Amino acid sequence: MKRLLTFTFSLCFVLQSFGWGQKGHDVVAYIAECNLRPEVKERVVAALGNHSLVYHANWLDNASYQQDFRYTKTWHYANVDEGFTYATMDKNPKGDAVTAIAQLVAELKSGALSAEQEDIRLRMLIHIVGDIHCPMHAGHLSDLGGNKVEVFFFERKTKLHSLWDTTLVEAVHKWSYTEWQQQLDLYTSADRKAELSKSEPIDWLNESHKIATDIYRASPAKTQLKYNYIAYAAPIIESRLLAGGIRLAYLLNDIYQN
Repeated sequence: MKRLLTFTFSLCFVLQSFGWGQKGHDVVAYIAECNLRPEVKERVVAALGNHSLVYHANWLDNASYQQDFRYTKTWHYANVDEGFTYATMDKNPKGDAVTAIAQLVAELKSGALSAEQEDIRLRMLIHIVGDIHCPMHAGHLSDLGGNKVEVFFFERKTKLHSLWDTTLVEAVHKWSYTEWQQQLDLYTSADRKAELSKSEPIDWLNESHKIATDIYRASPAKTQLKYNYIAYAAPIIESRLLAGGIRLAYLLNDIYQN
């Protein structure tokens, strides 16, 4: 019984540490996949062992708890406390989402990776670009990105972090990842996609932090959150998943353009 309780506690901790839940990461990966140039998609799929981007979209959440990849635990987020910016906040010496994306892109562009190394770094990049667009992954270090903030969602106690990572994505729309792509991506203009692609990872983190700041104000600890909160969250989640997918496609098109 003691072992079971320990496992259950550990599992809850792991789940609360993840970025977007499985659905969110699948959506970002599929939007990216649908916006790759044909020749780039062919190269990326081949590098991923003939798997789609979606197939590996959630791989890093599990891998970060394996011995070989424990060094990536801090790569899923970049905490920014109230009154600070990413530029003024003390950086985690083990790295964060911003530095991880820069490192992975540079390594993938270098042409010096083995096939196995390229596969692994692509899996990481697919996931972390999703994470950096998740608002609470730019939340406060003081509360571990909302993991210490308890709220009630339809009378059920939850953490603000996990609420935004997983619960709200499913509450906003009961869509498959392909339906998310159809509804968000197919009606987005080429000009809007180009505008999203012009920014850099530091901009994506700053956007998430600004949204997280608003979320903290809208969601004080112990607050009861219901239908009005879903209406508040819907456009935020839609815009962040779309931006994540378009920007991931931009990075991959740039890396593999030649």
